Amino acid sequence: MQSIFVTGIGTDIGKTVVSAILAEALQADYWKPVQAGFEDGTDAGRIRSLISNNQSTIYPETYKLKMPASPHIAAREEGIEIEIETIYKDYLSIQKYQQSQDEDRSNKYLIIEGAGGLIVPLNNKTFIIDVIKKINAKVVLVSRNYLGSINHSLLTAEVCRSQNLDVLGWVFNDQYLHYEDEIAQWSGYGKLASIPAVQNVDKDFVAAQAAVLKKSIEML
Repeated sequence: MQSIFVTGIGTDIGKTVVSAILAEALQADYWKPVQAGFEDGTDAGRIRSLISNNQSTIYPETYKLKMPASPHIAAREEGIEIEIETIYKDYLSIQKYQQSQDEDRSNKYLIIEGAGGLIVPLNNKTFIIDVIKKINAKVVLVSRNYLGSINHSLLTAEVCRSQNLDVLGWVFNDQYLHYEDEIAQWSGYGKLASIPAVQNVDKDFVAAQAAVLKKSIEML
């Protein structure tokens, strides 16, 4: 199983849409270990509504928390503590399930969507980046173009470099100003795709973007 962890430079960056595009491009499975807030539906549910292929399996969340807040706060409100070992146990179960299906699935991709950015706390001592390191996943960085996103993007890249994460590259959302290539150059991580801003993200849009992103991934 080849794991790709989708993380962003902050919250509301477009990780779920990018995860859907990756899942469609690679006919990959999808898993969001920690969902904080689901009054308007879960990210897993949105993925299910956006992909067209019938090969992707969407796995249930390890932690599904009601409050739309930092996971450690949402968990505290429900009287629980998020444990990285519990997340890892579910990861191993997914890996075992994939390997048990058939030989082709043993090399299948798993798209893992994070919550917020790299340094989002899960409890008083564990952060999203610790999950990435525990799983030893490759990383796709998601940046949305807005005033201040250059700084946020480069800070995220610096954390990745200092922690020796295996970064596949950037996926950019929206068009605020044209500085995507500069972020890629300054960060040292290449650009995989640029997702245009649209009024409505649907299956057709995801399928079209998946065809573009697949070429970038295959070139790595």
